[in-house]
Amino acid sequence: MSDNLIITIGRECGSGGRHIGQALAEKLGVKCYDKELLNLAAKESGLCKELFETHDEKPTSSFLYSLVMDTYSLGYANSAYMDMPINHKIFLAQFDTIKNLADKESCVIIGRCADYALADYPNVVSVFITANEDVKIRTLMERHKISESQAKDVMIKTDKKRASYYNYYSSKRWGDSKSYDLCMNSSKIGYDGVVKMIQDFVEIKKGYKK
Repeated sequence: MSDNLIITIGRECGSGGRHIGQALAEKLGVKCYDKELLNLAAKESGLCKELFETHDEKPTSSFLYSLVMDTYSLGYANSAYMDMPINHKIFLAQFDTIKNLADKESCVIIGRCADYALADYPNVVSVFITANEDVKIRTLMERHKISESQAKDVMIKTDKKRASYYNYYSSKRWGDSKSYDLCMNSSKIGYDGVVKMIQDFVEIKKGYKK
């Protein structure tokens, strides 16, 4: 466990969470890990990169939860891990990669239950980004060159998957204000405004701890 500054960002689809994370990382002079986390987890675990992409932030069946967490505490060499479904192996590999990153460097991590994985780390700031529905739909229409109905469908399905994944693997609720240090609506103050508020929060938290 380290004192590196880690900012985790949960986000609704179309809220600009990825853009905000990247802009924040640039301001802080650190790296931002989003899809890059999948490549690192694949490399460190020896599992195929395509498997991580297929199972990225996807929900899973709940009855094996206790097996997953028991196995995590025992390590990957035991028979329970060898017999585990691939989606659980993917989660555990990402869980380890997130912890390894936090031990090595300050950074920004997008999604993937990073706030839960680092719950015991002292210098973590957890953020959730939302936005007005019309703004999210318009953003997705422009980003993917799709119709309004298609954008709404993408938004609903993506958020449903992210919520199921987060609610399953963590002890908290996705998007619930009690689950995060900061919850902000990017359509109210813009991406730059959100970045500044996170920076201000980090500085205030540092001063408060002293």
